[in-house]
Amino acid sequence: MVVGFILLIMGLIMMVTPGPGLLFIFFGLTILALELEWARELNKQGLQGLEKLVAKVKQIFKRKG
Repeated sequence: MVVGFILLIMGLIMMVTPGPGLLFIFFGLTILALELEWARELNKQGLQGLEKLVAKVKQIFKRKG
């Protein structure tokens, strides 16, 4: 659980400094989701948002192709 919090904090710091902030936040939440319900819910919402974004991008590229 400590590793999850460390990754989450590092990700938040990397949002304002150079680095893969979103990736670290995702990994941190994924690790925390193994034990904490609030992290599980945030992770689920994040994945749903990512799926919607990917679907929109695919739709845009279908129009061009």
